[in-house]
Amino acid sequence: DRTMPLSRHTGQIPESTWTLGFREMTEPWKGAVGCLGVAVFFAMTIGIISWQALEQPPEEWVLRGRDAGMLWERGRGALLLRALPAGRPVLAIAVGSVPATEPPPPRDRCWHDGGQFCYSWEEDAELRLSLEPPAAPGTECYGVRWTPLRPDVTLKDCFSMANVSWYGGPSLHAQRWPLNGAESPAQPLVSGDLSANPGGFGPVLDRYFLGSTGVTVTVAPDVSLLLSLESQRQFCLETPAGRAEPLQYQLCVSADTLNLQAPTMRNFPPCRSPIWRYHGLEGSAAKIRRGLRSLVRRLKRHRLQEGVVSLGERGTAVLAAADLVPSQRRKRQAPALVEPLELSITLSPYASVTSPLFLRSLRGREAAGYWLSRQPRREGSSILLLTTWKGQLCARLNVTSEAALGWYLARAQRLRQALGATYVAFEGVESNSFLEQDVPAPAELAGDGYTEVLAAALATLGNGTIISAGVRSSHLPLFVQMSPLHSDWSHAGLKGLIPSVLHYSLLGYSFFIPDAVGGSMAGKTPGDRELFVRWLQIVTFLPVMAFGTPPWLCCDTWVLNLTRQCIQRHRDFVVPLLLKYSEEWQSLGYPIFRPAWWLSPTDPVAFTIEDEFLIGDEVLVAPITEKGHTWRDIYLPGEGHLWLDTNTARVFDGGTTLRNYSASLAEVPVFVK
Repeated sequence: DRTMPLSRHTGQIPESTWTLGFREMTEPWKGAVGCLGVAVFFAMTIGIISWQALEQPPEEWVLRGRDAGMLWERGRGALLLRALPAGRPVLAIAVGSVPATEPPPPRDRCWHDGGQFCYSWEEDAELRLSLEPPAAPGTECYGVRWTPLRPDVTLKDCFSMANVSWYGGPSLHAQRWPLNGAESPAQPLVSGDLSANPGGFGPVLDRYFLGSTGVTVTVAPDVSLLLSLESQRQFCLETPAGRAEPLQYQLCVSADTLNLQAPTMRNFPPCRSPIWRYHGLEGSAAKIRRGLRSLVRRLKRHRLQEGVVSLGERGTAVLAAADLVPSQRRKRQAPALVEPLELSITLSPYASVTSPLFLRSLRGREAAGYWLSRQPRREGSSILLLTTWKGQLCARLNVTSEAALGWYLARAQRLRQALGATYVAFEGVESNSFLEQDVPAPAELAGDGYTEVLAAALATLGNGTIISAGVRSSHLPLFVQMSPLHSDWSHAGLKGLIPSVLHYSLLGYSFFIPDAVGGSMAGKTPGDRELFVRWLQIVTFLPVMAFGTPPWLCCDTWVLNLTRQCIQRHRDFVVPLLLKYSEEWQSLGYPIFRPAWWLSPTDPVAFTIEDEFLIGDEVLVAPITEKGHTWRDIYLPGEGHLWLDTNTARVFDGGTTLRNYSASLAEVPVFVK
């Protein structure tokens, strides 16, 4: 019953005929046909390779938005960000974790989603690019996420400095503006104490980098991250080795760089100026009181009886041991120790293991959790995480314990009241004690979690609170104490002051206390009169003037008179400006202290100026920072603006450079728009 399938003529030679003919071929013909087949195969292979080399472009679009797009550059294995429609180069990212010679194919594993691009290097890592909601009006943002596919893969992306000036990131021992001139090996992007570790990162940082081409790189706080800086070449973000954690960050691009500013503080904490640091005897409470009274008498004698006297941590501890009375026995606030000036005291979250404070804190079961401890491995009890602070073996406050924080804040309030202090400064807020000792940290204290939690708690003490670090705390009403600088003319000294001012302000910390005039760390030229004067001329235009060595001890009568003039100029001219621009800061988020490129955002010359700064948009300060110089070149930003020289009353055009501007030791170049 079966039926045979119908045969269909295909127009081809029947197989049997072809096979029979081939069998009848002589051996030479068989060899010729075989050679021909091999030749055809090689010709096709070479043709395909040539087609790929000639037809495929060196750059390929992988994700496009409305205002920008990302490309893959085959030659070096790099991601490129270009602005549309003209394709203006914005950013180049060298990829260090995948084979550079293997390009992503035209087909995309996320092809069904026009807002994403996905590609996987099967044995190394997976890349996912995505369009993200804009961070601010007029911006376009892209998410970049690398996921390792093997535990031993270290993810690393490097951001080129070619034709891009970079700002933001960490504070440094020798601060640079822009960051292009800085150098640092790969290390965790965590705040630290530059006095103890000059090669590390400083106490004020953010995972935020701003490029002069109108681009930002932002990394979330929960991403484990190392940062390296290669001077004039690139900066790199990478994941810790052996952790198999993803590397992810966000890129945002805008035609207007001012749209890309970091979020800033919304509260203005008042602080009197100047600050006079006490460096007298501290052997006993009686000696400290006498020393404070002596300092106040000398300030009165030299007609400098205004501002704040600052007492260090050791002096504060001595007075606390002698004067701290339980709050229930004290009915009114004690008289100030430094009238008519105000007093600032200093505390830290550290306690020496031999101090009465630490020993008292261990009494009772609840107090056992007041200090940081190593995480117990099994069912064993926790072990205190001891560390070194100012040369002593110390325990550090456990900020994850509400009881510990409540006890610590209450003690600070009682001490402030007992000593009649207006201000309380907190040192040692920065750094990660677990990271320093290479032990696992609780999740809430990973990275800069300690600094962030403690800053939020200290802000509840109200105005008059000063802290030594700033990490994701620019929205809090706190003053930030700048890191100590060397008493010299280097970038670790005077030359680093203005770059630090611009760095702090860009990250949202416009209210800071600069280091003492002349620097507080020993330099190559102690007692340098010229250095003291040039330093004094800069801090006159900052939020607070601070002095370590009084002018009558440092220098001569002329410098003492100049100090009085600068203090008066700060009070009469600078403070009203700060109040005016603090309102703009609170409403728009613009920093009070601004770089030259703020008024010239398209002028490449402005991007590298690190020895000038603006107060708002109307005052330009361009001091002398070179030893022995009484002249300098001054860039006047803002093409179309006019600038009035306050020293000569002459008027100059913006967008120009004044060559060899003369400024004697008594003068600081200041221009008003």
